[in-house]
Amino acid sequence: MEKDMADNQSKTRAALARLCTEMTPQRFVLDSGLTVLVSEMPQFKGVHAVFGTRFGSADKSFSLDGQTVELPEGVAHFLEHKLFEDENGNDAFELFSATGASANAFTSFDKTCFLFSATDEIEKNLRILLDFVLHPYFSEKTVQKEQGIIAQEIRMYQDSPEFRMTFGLLGNLYHVCPVRSDIAGTVESIQKITPEMLYRCCEAFYAPDNMVLSVAGNVTARQVLEVCNGVKIAPSGHRLQRQKLQEPDTVFAKEKILKMQVSQPVWGIGYKGPGALGGEVKNELICDFITELLAGETSPLYNRLYDENLINAGFGGEYLSGPGYCSLIFGGETPDPKALQAAFEAEVQRLLKNGVDEEQFLCTKNQMLGQAIMGLESIEDVATDQAAVFLRGHSLYDEVEQLSALTARDVEAMLPTLLDREKCATILIMPTDNDGE
Repeated sequence: MEKDMADNQSKTRAALARLCTEMTPQRFVLDSGLTVLVSEMPQFKGVHAVFGTRFGSADKSFSLDGQTVELPEGVAHFLEHKLFEDENGNDAFELFSATGASANAFTSFDKTCFLFSATDEIEKNLRILLDFVLHPYFSEKTVQKEQGIIAQEIRMYQDSPEFRMTFGLLGNLYHVCPVRSDIAGTVESIQKITPEMLYRCCEAFYAPDNMVLSVAGNVTARQVLEVCNGVKIAPSGHRLQRQKLQEPDTVFAKEKILKMQVSQPVWGIGYKGPGALGGEVKNELICDFITELLAGETSPLYNRLYDENLINAGFGGEYLSGPGYCSLIFGGETPDPKALQAAFEAEVQRLLKNGVDEEQFLCTKNQMLGQAIMGLESIEDVATDQAAVFLRGHSLYDEVEQLSALTARDVEAMLPTLLDREKCATILIMPTDNDGE
């Protein structure tokens, strides 16, 4: 059995190495400092493009040309919204729609990305993307209008138990690290945002040498470069220095109990790893591996909990990793929070004591390698993943190579650090009583 699994793993690794060689993007660095990644995939009809910058909600303090700037919560997300409107009131979404393209954008803790998918008028859509992001316009009137829109979005998320669980756990784990706060900020914090603040952030973080354009699909590098050369992209004349807060090693709070209008309790648990681990390829792969071992749909624990009706299909885990932070969080709905917590913590202690079962390790690794192969055959995944890993300072090839070389001993060596009971916190969301209390 193990020999068959090892043979399958070897074949999977060989196929993945072959695909990685074929799918390595063409890379160009323009005079402005902008990096352009192009994956020519002519077998597809469409094109997917991602324009990203290293600026996320965790960037709350920085120095630009020697001047320190402190930001309220939610600026990166607010800026993402405002960059889709120009001085003449044109909406980028409408321009994309007129060409038949679909567009979107998102902000995370460490990056902001703007994207579109299209099958026609690729050059025109690329120009729209570059023009709106690189040529911002803000006024008091448009900022005030957006403050009202985003305030509604913030209130909407407060009604989501999954959202409250995630940020409740992060609030328990971290003292000062900005990941403890909602990416969109608070209703109060976004009222402090001004046009001048947004322009300052553009100067600092929307500089070409801090950004990447990643394009994949039925397009050539020549087409992409011709568009880039036709758009005014000025090099940055500013000096940016990011400032990091000193996060204590301890957790802020061990537990939190909330009440919401939910049909049954929601339970979650989080583990705080050392901030120095964040952003490193191998560490991220190990974090991903541990979440699969404990909460993946093929894991023994997940299936046992599911069979015992302690969880439903919504139960899962994820890791959050970046410069200065690294954590694992798990959770979902359950009819019996105490029984779920006991079973989960017992499995963690079993892992710490006995290590990783070799058969389960091979199954999980092959699953992750298979997912990586599938991702290389999707223009959306290729463009998005190429941009994401570039903004973190590495490449998809680095991730695949290190995943292929990962061993059970590598994972076991990190278990005591990433699943430390002393750096663990829980959250419980209980149904609101009938009387509203």
